[in-house]
Amino acid sequence: MTSPASILVVDDEPDLRTLYELTLLREGYRVETAATLQEARTQLQRQRFDAVITDMRLPDGFGMELLQEVRAQQRCERCVVMTAYGSAENAVEALRAGAFDYLTKPVDLKQFRAVVASAVQGMGGVPAPRAARSTSELHADKGTAEASAKVALARLVGDSPAMTQVKQRIAKVAKSMAPVLILGESGTGKELVAQALHACSQRADGPLVAVNCGAIPEHLLEAEFFGARKGSYTGATADREGYFQAARGGTLFLDEIGELPLAMQSKLLRAIQERSVRPLGATQEESVDVRIVSATHRDLAADVQAGRFRQDLYYRLNVIEVLVPPLRARREDLPALCAALLARIAQESGVPAPRLTERALAALVQHPLTGNVRELENLLHRALALSDGPELELEAALGSSLATPATAAPGGAAQAAGEAAGAGETTEVAPPSATPQELPKDLQAWLDRQERDILVRALHACGFNRTAAAARLGISLRQMRYRIDRLQIALPGEPDMPQDARDAQD
Repeated sequence: MTSPASILVVDDEPDLRTLYELTLLREGYRVETAATLQEARTQLQRQRFDAVITDMRLPDGFGMELLQEVRAQQRCERCVVMTAYGSAENAVEALRAGAFDYLTKPVDLKQFRAVVASAVQGMGGVPAPRAARSTSELHADKGTAEASAKVALARLVGDSPAMTQVKQRIAKVAKSMAPVLILGESGTGKELVAQALHACSQRADGPLVAVNCGAIPEHLLEAEFFGARKGSYTGATADREGYFQAARGGTLFLDEIGELPLAMQSKLLRAIQERSVRPLGATQEESVDVRIVSATHRDLAADVQAGRFRQDLYYRLNVIEVLVPPLRARREDLPALCAALLARIAQESGVPAPRLTERALAALVQHPLTGNVRELENLLHRALALSDGPELELEAALGSSLATPATAAPGGAAQAAGEAAGAGETTEVAPPSATPQELPKDLQAWLDRQERDILVRALHACGFNRTAAAARLGISLRQMRYRIDRLQIALPGEPDMPQDARDAQD
């Protein structure tokens, strides 16, 4: 049986030191105490601990010094720092310096026990609440957690320097309780990063609750986040938990945090600082043990300057920052990304995954992909639906992704068709017969000739199948029929065929 976890408690107040010691002894831990920084150093020289709990201010120095020394010596102890009430800056500084977590004085003993149990988990000692588990069960749990972490990291596809750096940062900061702010453009995979952070943390066994802050109506925010009691508002027919309660013992992922209104920002700040929430209609606060991970595509620092985001909340959330690179900054990951996405899309669609040709990959590399991985997935999904053979055909998908709303209006037919064809074809449209110095005398006739030429080329490339040609140009079949009739394009083998018969062929 693994021995109980050992804790070092450092506090200069005898009564508090005794209180912490008795609390931990009742939980089954082995406890040593120190009243000064020097005594703590002596204890650390004598033995290894699973966790160190230290007050910020000591008679001969600061708890931060002890934390920095533990880090510098690359010791395995996880440090929990106790700060005076309202010293938010000290707590943030400690987390950035590598503290596992912090506690605010006066310390709530229930919260104290939860933080200690979280700190010692996986450090070799056994948390007291789980001391009854066998060694084989502990090893099995550890193996399952490691496998889950590998799977979560593998979902962040790519081995480019930018993505390697993201994965390394996740592995480094996941074990802490420090809040993490994930920054990146829309579609870069910020939620996957949050999932990997959770899976690699000691909270992997707990829930991961994801919240889209921009999708909740403002008048429901407080009830959704903190819960509500029966009768607290119209329609509240029973007590209900909020996101904080649902994420107890796990991770609360606040996506699009920049969309929260200022009034809710202040309430969220207090919940994070005090680790407690008051459900709507309740008179007492409830302790909540959650790790906060947030994400946004906005420039929160600029929002702080503009008064749209609270500065104190910004510093609370942005203790550790993870920047997810845009797809254009890691195009070398495109082959692996496409293979992974195609395999998943094909499995969901129940069809074999087509082969991605060098030509198709080259077209993707040249595509702007401003929507990042989300746009890439959309393109591949559309291309798979439009492909017939074993190879993936990207021309139609790329053409329709670049088509403008003007294609829906017959009045803008020439310009829209020209743009769509330019996106779907690898060769350039033939230059106009008139040079810029020699402007056409009949603009509409010249535009009709260009449009007719593009349509004929598209029809020829698709074996004169109107449906395929329309998809390749990014227009609808109805728009294709309209243009064929207006420009009097005769298709092979059906010069006098009625329109209904032509439609039936398609």
